[in-house]
Amino acid sequence: MRRFRTAGLALLGATLVGAVSASPAQASPGETRTVCADSMTPDGWVDVNWGTSASCRAMSGSNIKMIKQLDGLPVGTQVNACASAQPPSGWTKVQTYYSGGCVVFVNSSFTPNAWLLQKTS
Repeated sequence: MRRFRTAGLALLGATLVGAVSASPAQASPGETRTVCADSMTPDGWVDVNWGTSASCRAMSGSNIKMIKQLDGLPVGTQVNACASAQPPSGWTKVQTYYSGGCVVFVNSSFTPNAWLLQKTS
């Protein structure tokens, strides 16, 4: 029984190390990841959702964000993104709107905080 527990812990540890060490550059087009909010959004990615989690440092508002890899998506693709980070080059803002999933700070108003982006080149 102890051998199975040790093997299980080793497998879990290897899985966690693999998940943490995978860089955004290794992501597939359209892939999403959840990161702590104090992490910079990498080039070629956009913020698509904000929230809170005990796994990240406490802040006065959202402390996690979901990011999405846009590099490699075909021309004409449309993506909803939070207006908290500028879209990558080759992407155009088609529409601006309010999204409850893009509220970064606690007392946010209903000011437009999200975009519909379209890949143009």
